[in-house]
Formats: sequence, C-alpha cells, structure tokens
Amino acid sequence: MSEYDLVIRGGMIVDGSGGEPYEGDLAIHEDKIAVVGIVPGTGKEEIDASGKIVTPGFVDIHTHYDGQITWGERLTPSSMHGVTCVVMGNCGVGFSPCNPQDRGALIKLMEGIEDIPEAVMADGLPWQWSTFPEYMDFLETRVSDIDFATQVPHAPLRVYVMGERGINREPATEADLAQMSALVTEGIGAGALGVSTSRNLNHRTKAGELAPQVTAELSELEALARGLRLSGTGVFQMIPMFERGVEGEIEIIRKILAEAQRPLSFTLLRKQDYEDKFDLILDYVEQANAEGASIKAQIFPRPVGYLLGLDLSSHPFMFHPSYKAISHLPLEQRVAIMRDPEFRTRILAEAPEEDNPAFLQRLMRRLDSSYALGSPPNYGPTGDDTMAEQAKKRGITPLEVSYDVLLENGGTGLLLDAVANYIGHSLDPLESLLDHPDTLVSLGDGGAHYGMICDASYTTSLLTYWTRDRANGTRRDLGRAVRTLSRDTALAVGLGDRGLLAPGFKADINVINYDNLALHSPHMVWDLPGGGKRLVQDATGYDITIVGGEITYRDGIHTGALPGRLIRGARQVTTNEVNS
Repeated sequence: MSEYDLVIRGGMIVDGSGGEPYEGDLAIHEDKIAVVGIVPGTGKEEIDASGKIVTPGFVDIHTHYDGQITWGERLTPSSMHGVTCVVMGNCGVGFSPCNPQDRGALIKLMEGIEDIPEAVMADGLPWQWSTFPEYMDFLETRVSDIDFATQVPHAPLRVYVMGERGINREPATEADLAQMSALVTEGIGAGALGVSTSRNLNHRTKAGELAPQVTAELSELEALARGLRLSGTGVFQMIPMFERGVEGEIEIIRKILAEAQRPLSFTLLRKQDYEDKFDLILDYVEQANAEGASIKAQIFPRPVGYLLGLDLSSHPFMFHPSYKAISHLPLEQRVAIMRDPEFRTRILAEAPEEDNPAFLQRLMRRLDSSYALGSPPNYGPTGDDTMAEQAKKRGITPLEVSYDVLLENGGTGLLLDAVANYIGHSLDPLESLLDHPDTLVSLGDGGAHYGMICDASYTTSLLTYWTRDRANGTRRDLGRAVRTLSRDTALAVGLGDRGLLAPGFKADINVINYDNLALHSPHMVWDLPGGGKRLVQDATGYDITIVGGEITYRDGIHTGALPGRLIRGARQVTTNEVNS
C-alpha cells in the first residue's frame, strides 16, 4: 500500500529558502508536503524529475482577477507560468462593496484603468453581492486552477460610502471617513488580506475622468490605514505617483505607515521622470525598515510598457481615416488591404484624427523608442532595436517600419512601448533592485489590460533571462530567484503556509525543465464573456504544476483539476520552517 499520494523523485530541489539547490525527493500527503530529501516509501503516483528543478509554486501578489474569477475557472495566464496563488483587489479598484446603482460606475473604472471591455464585465459579472462580506461569501463558492485572495479596494469603498460625491471626487466628511475606516476593518474581518489604493493620475475612465481614489486627501488614506490597524492584521498596498514629486509621495507613505502600524508595499518602477531622485525612495525604505517599519517596494524584472498591435487595444494607425474605414473587418481582411501598396502609401500620408489628442500625442511621441517584440519575445532589446534606429538603417520613417512590423505573421506582429524599467535602453538599472532586501518581484497584472499588456509571464522571464540567459552582466542566483517568486511574496501578504518546500507546507509545487524553459509570444484568445478577447502568453518547460497536492498542468496543458480556492485571511503552518 502506498504511503503517499504523490512522490517526486530525483529532482534538483530549489526549496524557496534562498539556499543552494540539492538533489532529492519530495512526498505529498493530501494537500501538504510530507517529506523532503530521501523518500523511502512509495506514492500512488510517482514523477521522475531527473534533470529538472523542483520549486514551490509562485505567488503573485499584484493581479486583477477580480472579474475573471467570477466568470471563469482558470486564472490564466498566471497559472501557465508556475503561479499557484494570486492576490487581487490591487490599485484600489474592484467590484466590492457596491450598491446596485453604482455597478455601472465601477465597470467604467475597471474598463479605463485595467483595459477590460465594458461589454465583457456587463455580461460576465454576476453581482450576487453588495457588501464586502457578501462578496467574500460569493468568492468562496468559486473554484479555480490556483488559489486566490483579495484586498479591500479603495475606489468601490469610497463610492459605496459617498455615492455620486465619491465618483465626483468630492472631499470626504468626518462621517464618511469613519464609515470607510469601519468598512476596512469589516473587510479584513471577512478575510481580505489588506486594503489597496492608487494615487496614479493616469488611472482614469475611458472618457478621461480621474478615478475617485487618486485625488483622495491624506485624511482619507489615513482613515483606510486606521481601519487596517484596528483589524490587527493585513497589509496596505498602494501605487504612489512619484511624478508628482518624490519627496511629497514619500511623506504620504510615511504618514500612512504611521497610522496603519501594519506592513505596506508600493509599486516602484524606474522611470526617467524621477530617475535623478530614484535613490531617495530606496533610502527612505531602508531607513524606515531600520527604524522598525515593514515596507516593501514591488518591482518588475523586465521593461514595463504597452503592446501595440492590429488586434490589440492600440496601434499607431488606429486613428488614421483609412484604417478607421476598415477597422470593423476581420484581421485577415484588414491585413490583405493593408498589404496593398496604394493603401500603404495613402495611410502613411494621412494625418490621424482623434477626439482625445492627449492620448494620440503620447502614442505617437513614444513610437520612435518602441521596438518589435518578435518571436520568441525580446524583453531585453538594445537601442539598435528601436523604430527610430531601424528606420535609419532602412532609410525610411519610424512610422513605416512600424507598419511593416504590425503586418508580420499574418498581422499579429507586436510593438512594445517600454515606458519604465528601461533606462538608457538597458535592463542594468534593475540589477540593484532585484538584489535589494526591501523589494518584492511582482506586478504581473494578470486579469487586466486584456488588449495591451501581458506581463503575468514575468516569473518565466526572471528564471530564463536573469538566472540563465543573460549574456552581459551578472546572472542572478537561481535559489535566490526562486525565493523571490515564492517565499518572499507569500510572507509579504501573510501567507506563511506556502512558498517553501518543507514538511507541513502547502503542496504547491512546480517541476520545471529549466534548460528548456522558454517564453512564447503573446497572442489573442476569444474566451471572455460575450465573445471578448484577451492576450495570453504560453511557455514551454513547466512539466508539472501542483496545487494543494493535485496536478493541475502537465507540459503546459490543463489537466482539468480545479483545486484552487479562496484564501480568507493570513495563514501559517504548525511546523517549524527549515532553511529560512
């Protein structure tokens, strides 16, 4: 009779502690890891992991699956890249709490900020809740390929309390603040892992209206923090707007921390707008932690930007009259027309027309520095790859180069407009961030930006580019990189029961063909409510993914298993951690 449900034999164990990999076995009983090292007993099923690495499942603490989890059972693309647990409700946006009359407003917010079509949400969201505890009860009925947790988002909370006044960004009254604070405490009590907000002035509806939370006064942010403190658990997540002024944003973070007395994490991208003061941010984080605070900067291991393509949300010709005339046609027909030399000449000579000139100006201003993503995708280009440099080589304009790129591979060619993390056309500035003890690698944004971003694959990028393939510069240590993707992020949101391969920990595990691990190019699928489309990105090399002891993926193919469930509140294990 078998002693274990599953045994993984002879793999190189990269256990999530940050230590050196070692060869060994791993046994699973029910949903927990039973043995790591030498397993003399047998399993009902055994996996030969010879020549492979065995890692904990990865934990992405910055996603937007708030809608997708209500209508779907697979949280892809995250689950296709070794991720076994996600946290949603980030950036202060979500769908709860919500009064029935405000549903349309929250949909419009998510459409503008997270690029999810209004029709998809209108068709897909079941709206079987008003209060946040009711929302959590609904989520408890959902099953998925991976575990999921959420936070209390600021924008719905503000609108729930203030109605039209909240949507119109009016200042909150003392009574409003007291109610918001109480509702944060209620949400944490219902199982939310924290509260989230955003000060990003780019967070707007599709019509250009600012999101309700981005102009909230400090007193309102402190009210959220106070509700968190009174709950005695949870984290505060936020997006600062360092473009407003680094010193001012640091001061706001400082005051939130002081009021919350809880861990805080914030999004940190390297951008030219404040590169000259970038070190001030990390200096503050280091000082605050030295003085007893718990603060982390969420970073991303590759360029951050927008994908442009003929079948995506944006591309350089979308406002040209000739393109508008054919934009309703299927992609194949559009491509055939665009390949006609006369049409090409005409559209390149046209001036674009758009009711939102600011958006158009941003799109065209950055065209010169955009580059062809290619296949396999290139997330580490040089300055020679930009549209401007390619145009010089060919003796044509950057617009002409982009036209040709977009028509590649049957019209599925993509441009990447890298707006951050790519200072001086180099990834070198990210090295110090990846090695910093006060940063967390995250920001996959899965479940959002369906037509312009596909960054949930960052886990694969970290393992391939940074630990294996980097030609110039130092490669990252594999053991430390795996800890970055698993144990560090799990602990940051209070999920102490996962992210480590040790007895008693949750059996969320990857068996990876590390030598053959590779990213594929993003592509469109039509699987959203109402026939909506979204970008997904596949990978080769994830031989086995296990969630709660059940095999969910074999060679990148879903097995049909749906062991993923809602996580309510912080989790711990009863056994002592090893090698931590």
